[in-house]
Amino acid sequence: MYALVEIKGKQYKAEKGAVLKVDKFDKQSGDKVEFDSVLLISGEGDPIVGSPYVDGAKVTAVVKSNVKDPKVKVFKFKRRKGYRRTQGHRQNYTLLTVEDILGA
Repeated sequence: MYALVEIKGKQYKAEKGAVLKVDKFDKQSGDKVEFDSVLLISGEGDPIVGSPYVDGAKVTAVVKSNVKDPKVKVFKFKRRKGYRRTQGHRQNYTLLTVEDILGA
């Protein structure tokens, strides 16, 4: 069984036991999180598609940890002008472990 869930404006495929890498939450590791914006649930039978969300459906997850991506270097450059700028960026993410999918 899997569900398509919307988290912070992005869609993720959630299966029981799966680890999702989502944009940073202000939660500590071990905290439980519930999402009720479920777009689709698919199991043994026909899939249940919401319009836009499935009524009564929830996905529960546990925060595994807060992590950072590897550094991405941004390099700006204008030819023949002596203009060069280097900047680094590390995106913050939260790893979630899906515990359960409750269908309608």
